[in-house]
Amino acid sequence: MRSPVPGRSMRLSTLALAGLGLAAFDATVHAQAWPQRQIRLIVPFAPGGNTDIIARAIAPRMAQDLGQPVVIDNRGGAGSTLGTALAAKAAPDGYTLVMVSSAHVINPAVRKSMPYDSVRDFAPVTLVADVPNALAVHPSVPARDVRALVALARKRPGELLFATPGSGTSSHLAVELLAAAEKVTFTQVPYKGVGPATADVVGGHVHMIFSSMPALIEHARAGRLRMLAQAGLQRSPAAPDVPTMIEAGFRDFHVSSGFGLFAPAGTPRPIVDRVNAAVRRALSDPEVRQQLASQGAEPVGNSPEEYDRYNRAEIERWSKVARQAGVPME
Repeated sequence: MRSPVPGRSMRLSTLALAGLGLAAFDATVHAQAWPQRQIRLIVPFAPGGNTDIIARAIAPRMAQDLGQPVVIDNRGGAGSTLGTALAAKAAPDGYTLVMVSSAHVINPAVRKSMPYDSVRDFAPVTLVADVPNALAVHPSVPARDVRALVALARKRPGELLFATPGSGTSSHLAVELLAAAEKVTFTQVPYKGVGPATADVVGGHVHMIFSSMPALIEHARAGRLRMLAQAGLQRSPAAPDVPTMIEAGFRDFHVSSGFGLFAPAGTPRPIVDRVNAAVRRALSDPEVRQQLASQGAEPVGNSPEEYDRYNRAEIERWSKVARQAGVPME
């Protein structure tokens, strides 16, 4: 039997370590040169919705920080999975990002098959903002509070229509939770985004919507919608006169939406860190903070590791909510 060549294993190990060092060096050099062209920020919903509003609030300040345009690309459809799949399949070079909503952590609980894995196929960047959901109705609906709305649904089972940005979204699950708790029936009318869903409620074509506050609050202030309750743990400063669902007598009823930023999996960590820093600086801008706060959004801006833990915990939480509400997987 031939004896091993002395030192050969050591030389191979040294070469392997050197290769890893070169790869890390290349990633650092690439990140230092990045960005050299515009960055696409995919919003997997139609324009005018909550995700779109928050993305457009931070994109200009990010562009200033990074020295390149940050261009919003609205790709709505299939409960956000169409646009999000584009991001998952994009080159991991930092030139494609995606702003997700709570749909990202809810979809695994309500869809039998997905074109991507909500954890494995993405590099977390940061949670941008947390926003409580709010329940609003068209002014023609004869209900001034949630209890009155439930009583109306009990008298007219299935007749009250609620708009959603798609099945399995937090907007959908929030109403299903309310219906299951009160043993009443509402009928869902799904849309391709919060923008068109809200527009049809404002137009009086649909009776109600349970959505994140940014898409609803200006309509409520103008009297085009009547906000009955918000689903945060406490009242939002943006709507101090609107009670929480808990205050309205619905115990433990808390639904909020986390809006965060991802890059495709494999994006070099130095680039992820640069995007994270750009978002944090955007969120520290008083004008951006005021813009988000006026919409009922609470700026966050945490680390990639913290955002990863948040997403994993939310996927588990919404899976439990979907089971409790009896929402079937599609």
